[in-house]
Parts: sequence; structure tokens; C-alpha cells
Amino acid sequence: MEKQKINVRVAGKNYTLVSSDPPEYVRRVAALVDRRLSEMELVSGLSAQQAATLTCFNLADELMKARDENTELKRRMQQMAADSRKKE
Repeated sequence: MEKQKINVRVAGKNYTLVSSDPPEYVRRVAALVDRRLSEMELVSGLSAQQAATLTCFNLADELMKARDENTELKRRMQQMAADSRKKE
């Protein structure tokens, strides 16, 4: 898919992103980031920069846990497939 420019608004600022992903997907990602930043600022009372940094850590933590879970599920599926072949 061809790269295109997509305008989004995060933390009250406009950004033009370039992506080969569908615009709807990029806007969903931007909306998630915006929501998480807003929540962090409200809950923590931190400065915008501190809230942004903490939000990055939280999103990276979620990403790494999801990747680890995905890897484990793939390993289990491969093991189940191997066990199934052994029984045949």
C-alpha cells in the first residue's frame, strides 16, 4: 500500500503522520495515545512531558506483554500440532 499523509490531533497538537497503514487505523492509534495521555495527566497531576514519558512506558509495557503472550501462544500451538502428529 502506498504511503499517505494523515492528520491527527494528540494532546491538543496537530500532527501529520506518514504511513502505509489505512487512515482509520492511524487515527485509532492516535486516539488511543491521546486518551492515554489525557488520563495520565488527570490521574497523576504530572507535567505534560512527565505524563507523556510515563504513558510511553505504560504502552511499551503493554506491547511487550502482548508480544510475550503471542510468542507463548505460538509455542503452545506448535507443541499441540507436534503432539497431534505424534498420535497419528
